[in-house]
Amino acid sequence: MNPVTRHPRLMQPLTLRNQTLRNRIVFGAHTNNMADQGLPGPRTHGYLLERALGGAGMIVAEPMPVHRTGVLTRGNFRHGSDDVIPHFRRITEEVKAAGSVILQQLYHIGAHGDSDLSFAPHWSPSGGPSYHDSDGSHRMTEAEIEELITAHVAAARRCKAAGFQGVEVWAAYHSLLDQFWTPWSNSRDDRWGGSLENRTRFSRSIIDGIRRSCGEDFIIGLAVSTSDAQDVLLSVEALGEIIALHDATGHVDYVTVGHGGYLDFERLMPTFLFAEKLTAPVTELLKGVVKHAAITSEAHVRTPDNAESIIASGQADLVSIVRGQIADPHLARKTAEGRAEDVRGCISCNQMCWGRRSRDYWISCLINPSAGREFEWDGDRFTASATPQQVLVVGAGPAGLEAARAAAERGHRVEVAEAAPQIGGQFRLAGMQPRRAQILDLLDWYERQFTKLGVTLRLNSFLEADDLAAHPAQTILLATGSLPDPQARQRWLPGAAQLPGLEAGNVWSPEEVMRREARLGDTVIVYDEGGNWRGGGTALALAEQGKQVILVTPDPYVGKEITRTSADGPLRGRLARAGAQFHTEHIIARWHGNGATLRSLLTGAEITIAASGLVMATTNIAFDPFPETLPGKTLHRIGDCAAPRLAAYAFHEGRKWALAL
Repeated sequence: MNPVTRHPRLMQPLTLRNQTLRNRIVFGAHTNNMADQGLPGPRTHGYLLERALGGAGMIVAEPMPVHRTGVLTRGNFRHGSDDVIPHFRRITEEVKAAGSVILQQLYHIGAHGDSDLSFAPHWSPSGGPSYHDSDGSHRMTEAEIEELITAHVAAARRCKAAGFQGVEVWAAYHSLLDQFWTPWSNSRDDRWGGSLENRTRFSRSIIDGIRRSCGEDFIIGLAVSTSDAQDVLLSVEALGEIIALHDATGHVDYVTVGHGGYLDFERLMPTFLFAEKLTAPVTELLKGVVKHAAITSEAHVRTPDNAESIIASGQADLVSIVRGQIADPHLARKTAEGRAEDVRGCISCNQMCWGRRSRDYWISCLINPSAGREFEWDGDRFTASATPQQVLVVGAGPAGLEAARAAAERGHRVEVAEAAPQIGGQFRLAGMQPRRAQILDLLDWYERQFTKLGVTLRLNSFLEADDLAAHPAQTILLATGSLPDPQARQRWLPGAAQLPGLEAGNVWSPEEVMRREARLGDTVIVYDEGGNWRGGGTALALAEQGKQVILVTPDPYVGKEITRTSADGPLRGRLARAGAQFHTEHIIARWHGNGATLRSLLTGAEITIAASGLVMATTNIAFDPFPETLPGKTLHRIGDCAAPRLAAYAFHEGRKWALAL
């Protein structure tokens, strides 16, 4: 079978301004925050090159702020400086040599700035409030508007000098250009506001200037977004009018359509709580209004099958798969080779991509720990070991799975022993929470990779120290994970060695709930100490089963630790709609077997509420039943058995260990 026939339309080339994209897959612009002192260094270089080696048709590099008032992150590139040119040129030359077309996005966030990073007023059309921090913004003078037009054009010239084949002008998410377009945020009564012609003058002037300055062979893209979160935002019909006006100039070569924005940030990088292919209906409409520009659909496209369906149905000409190519940088190449089943699918968790960016770190990936470390770890490719070994991995949770796979990729002979009847450990239980089945898909992927790599998988195999001593493998990896604390100790009740009233019974762990071992009754208290999916996702599962859920947390709000992923609001919304009650900044002072006394961390006041069961999502304890050393064996401990943590660190340690073997 022809290797491309499974995704024939996705693999078709497309030409923009005499540059031919080898397929319709774009690695779209996103803030990876990897600049070093404002310059693109080895981390940026390795990150972009890996996606080119992985087969992406077009790469749009991290947005470049065009002006000092547009700086938004610690990792932004230097604005207004030719210093970036030679550093970028090294990257663009290698990316093009690897077969990808490469552009850079140009951006300014307008009112939605971050004063802690820019130390400058936020410039906007009409002086509206920021939805990024709590500041107001500065209404630009006409001279300042002209200054920003000039800044965009100068940035585009630098991009061309740096070897980029085009630029993408950013007008998405209610950014500066979108603020000019939107009557709510543009109340000007001069030639930059009022009519559609006036409101689009700023963006059209920028694009006209770039075309004149950079020439006819230079690709110009336009990034927009769609949102129905607030009535004041542009409707799809209004957006179509604006796109048609820009398309009529003949200067815009493609339009990429994202989802959400600063007024509904949780939909900007949608987690698994949202549907897939979110912008396909809008891109289908926009295809009907353009005569020149290609249309790109982004936002939760995620998989080659999703991408193929969008292109095949005529809903878009291109697809932007960002998180999917963070999770598997070789998604496009595998698809072209007819190996889409080998693509490691993004699980839409946002934990290490947006989750790290939201804290102003460089981004990575929960399931692909090489993301951001390509220059150190040779990307998502493996060098064969000069001295292959026989390796025993004990435990098939995230750490053990990744260590076994990566070690086998390097040519080691790997055996995995797992005590349970299925792989995945607690990660599998997470995949059983509402809308998290992408985790189960990932576990299926590991099983397929084990088969292809010749990894021996032994399920229902609980090993003891004597078994390790008798095993022929000299190198043994212990990835036995962690267990719920049987004493259900609370961090904010540090003087208590166990949950007061534990002996009354009807106290369960989230793991027991998800394994359907817990006998909870109709009204359940979930004590969520971590503020993450272990507690919140379990509460949601119970609420959707019809239980009356009372969620208690010592945090000031439910889902505090998943705020970094932009999933906390949607989680609270789903819980509230399912009838859940929240008690924030409280601990369990005592469990009575049929209810609990809660204590406020603010006032010390106590209340008693009735409940038939209590679920304690408290800190786990490491499960490590083996001696510290074994004669004649080299033991390594990784993942939760070294210290209970989030899954990302288990995947990371599994890969790191395998590379060092």
